[in-house]
Amino acid sequence: MSSADRPVYLRLRDLVIAMILDGRIREGDALPSVRALAAEHGANPLTVAKAYQTFQEDGIVTVRRGVGMFVVSGAADRLRVAARRSFLEDEWPEIAQRIRRLDLDPADLLDHLHA
Repeated sequence: MSSADRPVYLRLRDLVIAMILDGRIREGDALPSVRALAAEHGANPLTVAKAYQTFQEDGIVTVRRGVGMFVVSGAADRLRVAARRSFLEDEWPEIAQRIRRLDLDPADLLDHLHA
């Protein structure tokens, strides 16, 4: 499934996960408000709330009533483990097949990784 085919709430979830993994949102920080994230990405606030609800269900955030949602300690590590597993199980097989099909040298790929 391409990114464009994924439901909007999952794309917003992926965006926030990337922000956490990149360190733009750190453990203990508040997530952007539902309204702010919705306005920034042209999404419906209810769609953002649905994405945020998944973080609460997964124990990635804690809710402080009237204040917001805050990233819990250990969340980045847990998200990274899940993202690695998803990459290796879901994305990597297709990438590896493409590397073989194009007869690419893995060493050359590593050189391009650092370029």
